[in-house]
Amino acid sequence: MRPGWWTVDEAVKAINSGFAERCMLEVSPEYTFAVISPAFKDAEGNFALQEFSKNGCTFFNDGLCGLFDTGLVPLECRFCHHDKIGEGKKCHDALEKEWNTYKGQKAVDMWMEKVNFKWKDYYINLISKKKN
Repeated sequence: MRPGWWTVDEAVKAINSGFAERCMLEVSPEYTFAVISPAFKDAEGNFALQEFSKNGCTFFNDGLCGLFDTGLVPLECRFCHHDKIGEGKKCHDALEKEWNTYKGQKAVDMWMEKVNFKWKDYYINLISKKKN
């Protein structure tokens, strides 16, 4: 199962609750911003690489979400995939807009510092090239 996205505030809460190492950096297709989300298994602390997408969410095991009782289940999982079936794209787009903000990108910066993201310079160069 593909990881769902948190809101920016949810991601910050998850990071500050000790889950930073189990997140990944998803870069927008336009290379203009990024999202911190639960990682694909084997992509923890890395970019959301296609080669790991088949592994599913790092928190999803034996048909259950490991975040279920923590209050940290991503909005996209608990609302968009369950309560609003068929509205996933609309919900995902709304979350994308929230991440494509100053606040969203400050959360990305915070996560990169917290996990000592080894590709930080590469990411910053990639994003800055598209913004110019």
